[in-house]
Amino acid sequence: MVTEADVQDAVVELLRKTVVRLPADVKVALEAAYGAEVDEVPKMQLKAILDNIALAEEGVTPMCQDTGVTIFYITLPRNATVAVEKAIVEGVRRATKEVPLRPNAVHPITRKNPGDNVGDRMPYINCRVGAEDHIEITVMTKGAGSENMSQMAMLTPSQGVKGIKEFVLNTVLRAGGNPCPPMVLGVGIGGSADISMKLAKEALLRPLNKRHEDPAIASLEQELLEALNLLGIGPMGLGGKTTAIGLNIEYAFCHTASLPVAVNVQCWAARRGTVRIHPDGRMEFPTHEGVS
Repeated sequence: MVTEADVQDAVVELLRKTVVRLPADVKVALEAAYGAEVDEVPKMQLKAILDNIALAEEGVTPMCQDTGVTIFYITLPRNATVAVEKAIVEGVRRATKEVPLRPNAVHPITRKNPGDNVGDRMPYINCRVGAEDHIEITVMTKGAGSENMSQMAMLTPSQGVKGIKEFVLNTVLRAGGNPCPPMVLGVGIGGSADISMKLAKEALLRPLNKRHEDPAIASLEQELLEALNLLGIGPMGLGGKTTAIGLNIEYAFCHTASLPVAVNVQCWAARRGTVRIHPDGRMEFPTHEGVS
């Protein structure tokens, strides 16, 4: 039987893996960008990024000083009795000291910092019930440099796909080098104002090499990614072929009179991790299997 202590331990190890090692799909995309680049300055920037990744892995230290805020997505079995949310909060407290994580979570008005990455609604936990017998916990450690470039718009239906494309491209143009490109874009389309932004962030959880199952959405993902890489912003905003290494879209049906669109911007350090805790206490980390 899974205990609260098991979940705490899993969260600490999950956060350690997530801030130290990128998922394989992100590393492959960055390596491909390096291989494709021909100009000296952007190639040098990509080489510095890859060297940074290697040093973090070798030293088992966070790849970026901004270890972000912790956003969790948990799926519980129907018969779950363990206090998972409480265990996640305590796991974040422990990880802040043990990994360590930089204490980034502050009160939005007073800016008071408790020093442990824990406060009202932080870590932020999204929860659902699933059909499997294991507990699944996914975390995104999202830094502020990229998050600050995110945008949301309420388009009119008449603006259609053309309006969506213009909004995404303009968001990236305004961001420029601020989000530490090459970036990853999560795009949420439809629902309502709040739903579209939630979808945009969830889109960042999908591997970069996995297109949407809806052919129309998959086609739009590919078209937008190609367009972004014609902007010439490049690694760290210094020009080059690769402005974005990935773009994923999630959507929801929306009101006939509206077209909400949100873009959640992620830096090259697209850190996400998943742990599955089985009923016997066994843990597996599917996002980091085979990651060296």
